[in-house]
Amino acid sequence: MTIVRLDGFVRQKLRAWPNQPPGLEHERHNGAWAKARPGLDETVDHPYLKLPGTQRLRTVPDGLWMSFGGSERDPFVDIFVIEVCGSFSNLLDKRSRFAPTMHSMLAVCPLPWLLGNFATIDTTPRWKRTKIIQTEPTKPLTLPVRDIRVMYGLRPRDYIDFATSQVPHAHEFFAPVNVLLGQEGWLQPEMRAFIARTSPQANFWAYNIAAE
Repeated sequence: MTIVRLDGFVRQKLRAWPNQPPGLEHERHNGAWAKARPGLDETVDHPYLKLPGTQRLRTVPDGLWMSFGGSERDPFVDIFVIEVCGSFSNLLDKRSRFAPTMHSMLAVCPLPWLLGNFATIDTTPRWKRTKIIQTEPTKPLTLPVRDIRVMYGLRPRDYIDFATSQVPHAHEFFAPVNVLLGQEGWLQPEMRAFIARTSPQANFWAYNIAAE
């Protein structure tokens, strides 16, 4: 499967995923999850990630969910990312974009996306769902990224090679792509439980007690 065909297949599969990452619906702060990528309408510019000061170099994940938090004066966003890697070199490139760094990553929310409907069956403008914007915006919103969690989908042979020889960073999670994007996909209880482990709350004792 070529890279172009793979990208189209991945977008098609991820469009069926819900607005909240499965397994993370009821956690974190009082903000709201919003699915940023892939979008149903490709004519609208959707959110992307970048480093401060850069104008051209963007990171556009295969799947991107954002959880808005803080206040209008001090806003931030936590992100859950899905990246599907068609080769080992592709994995190395994508990992480098989310590697630990002293520079803050920024999430840019274009104005048309903020003004758009939250979901096909929910016409609430997205900006209202963020709970940090009090009046209708007139320009794009750029937010510092507080927390990053990335789930990589690998070809089975790459997954085996990586799992038997590498140690992931704390923000990284790995799954065979045929499981991640399989027929049942995010509906699998095992997949929902795996994604739930990406929550920072899973590092706290109270979370583990509640899961019993």
